Amino acid sequence: MQTGNLFIDADAPAEGERFEALLSHKNLVVERIISSSAAVPTEYVQPQDEWVALLQGAATIEVAGESVELRAGGYLFLPAGTPHTVRRVSQGALWLAIHLHPPAPPDTREA
Repeated sequence: MQTGNLFIDADAPAEGERFEALLSHKNLVVERIISSSAAVPTEYVQPQDEWVALLQGAATIEVAGESVELRAGGYLFLPAGTPHTVRRVSQGALWLAIHLHPPAPPDTREA
Protein backbone atom coordinates (compact mmCIF):
# COMPACT_ATOMS: atom_id res chain seq x y z
CA MET A 1 0.00 0.00 0.00
CA GLN A 2 1.30 3.45 -0.91
CA THR A 3 -0.05 6.54 0.86
CA GLY A 4 0.94 10.20 0.92
CA ASN A 5 -0.31 13.76 1.07
CA LEU A 6 -0.28 16.12 -1.91
CA PHE A 7 0.22 19.17 0.30
CA ILE A 8 3.23 17.94 2.33
CA ASP A 9 6.62 19.28 1.18
CA ALA A 10 4.87 21.44 -1.42
CA ASP A 11 7.09 24.53 -1.30
CA ALA A 12 7.58 26.01 -4.76
CA PRO A 13 11.04 26.05 -6.30
CA ALA A 14 12.73 29.45 -6.67
CA GLU A 15 12.09 29.22 -10.40
CA GLY A 16 10.65 26.75 -12.85
CA GLU A 17 8.57 23.77 -11.87
CA ARG A 18 9.13 20.59 -9.85
CA PHE A 19 7.67 17.37 -11.27
CA GLU A 20 7.24 14.36 -8.96
CA ALA A 21 5.87 11.01 -10.08
CA LEU A 22 3.48 9.76 -7.39
CA LEU A 23 2.42 6.58 -9.17
CA SER A 24 3.63 4.73 -12.25
CA HIS A 25 1.53 1.71 -13.16
CA LYS A 26 1.49 0.08 -16.60
CA ASN A 27 0.82 2.99 -19.00
CA LEU A 28 -0.51 5.36 -16.30
CA VAL A 29 1.57 8.02 -14.53
CA VAL A 30 0.22 10.31 -11.81
CA GLU A 31 2.41 13.28 -10.97
CA ARG A 32 2.42 16.30 -8.73
CA ILE A 33 3.69 19.54 -10.24
CA ILE A 34 4.63 22.54 -8.11
CA SER A 35 5.14 25.81 -9.98
CA SER A 36 7.10 28.96 -9.32
CA SER A 37 5.74 32.22 -10.68
CA ALA A 38 9.18 32.52 -12.31
CA ALA A 39 8.53 29.52 -14.59
CA VAL A 40 9.65 30.08 -18.17
CA PRO A 41 6.85 29.37 -20.67
CA THR A 42 7.69 26.13 -22.50
CA GLU A 43 5.58 24.53 -25.20
CA TYR A 44 4.79 20.86 -24.69
CA VAL A 45 3.51 18.46 -27.35
CA GLN A 46 3.27 15.08 -25.67
CA PRO A 47 2.72 11.61 -27.12
CA GLN A 48 0.33 10.74 -24.25
CA ASP A 49 -3.07 12.00 -23.14
CA GLU A 50 -2.97 14.20 -20.03
CA TRP A 51 -5.66 15.25 -17.58
CA VAL A 52 -4.50 18.02 -15.26
CA ALA A 53 -6.18 19.63 -12.24
CA LEU A 54 -5.04 22.80 -10.52
CA LEU A 55 -5.40 22.13 -6.79
CA GLN A 56 -4.23 25.54 -5.59
CA GLY A 57 -3.28 28.79 -7.27
CA ALA A 58 -4.14 30.22 -10.67
CA ALA A 59 -2.73 29.77 -14.15
CA THR A 60 -3.16 30.77 -17.77
CA ILE A 61 -2.49 28.00 -20.27
CA GLU A 62 -2.38 28.39 -24.03
CA VAL A 63 -3.88 25.27 -25.60
CA ALA A 64 -3.62 24.94 -29.38
CA GLY A 65 -3.56 28.76 -29.67
CA GLU A 66 -6.47 29.38 -27.25
CA SER A 67 -6.01 30.94 -23.80
CA VAL A 68 -7.51 28.97 -20.88
CA GLU A 69 -7.76 30.43 -17.36
CA LEU A 70 -7.61 27.96 -14.48
CA ARG A 71 -8.22 28.60 -10.78
CA ALA A 72 -8.05 26.17 -7.86
CA GLY A 73 -10.34 23.26 -8.66
CA GLY A 74 -10.19 23.77 -12.42
CA TYR A 75 -9.14 20.92 -14.68
CA LEU A 76 -8.33 20.34 -18.32
CA PHE A 77 -7.96 17.37 -20.68
CA LEU A 78 -5.11 17.55 -23.18
CA PRO A 79 -5.31 14.85 -25.87
CA ALA A 80 -1.99 13.46 -27.13
CA GLY A 81 -0.32 15.77 -29.63
CA THR A 82 -2.05 18.94 -28.38
CA PRO A 83 0.41 21.85 -28.08
CA HIS A 84 0.15 23.60 -24.71
CA THR A 85 2.14 26.22 -22.80
CA VAL A 86 1.75 27.54 -19.27
CA ARG A 87 1.90 31.30 -19.92
CA ARG A 88 1.36 32.55 -16.36
CA VAL A 89 1.19 30.79 -13.02
CA SER A 90 0.91 31.92 -9.41
CA GLN A 91 3.70 31.19 -6.94
CA GLY A 92 3.22 27.77 -5.37
CA ALA A 93 0.56 26.60 -7.80
CA LEU A 94 -0.04 22.90 -7.16
CA TRP A 95 -1.14 20.58 -9.97
CA LEU A 96 -2.16 16.96 -10.20
CA ALA A 97 -1.46 15.49 -13.63
CA ILE A 98 -2.57 12.10 -14.90
CA HIS A 99 -0.77 10.84 -17.99
CA LEU A 100 -2.13 7.94 -20.04
CA HIS A 101 0.65 6.70 -22.29
CA PRO A 102 -0.13 4.68 -25.40
CA PRO A 103 0.17 0.95 -24.79
CA ALA A 104 3.48 -0.59 -25.75
CA PRO A 105 3.37 -2.39 -29.09
CA PRO A 106 3.18 -6.17 -28.77
CA ASP A 107 6.46 -8.04 -28.83
CA THR A 108 6.63 -9.55 -32.31
CA ARG A 109 9.82 -11.52 -31.72
CA GLU A 110 9.46 -15.24 -32.21
CA ALA A 111 10.23 -17.46 -29.23
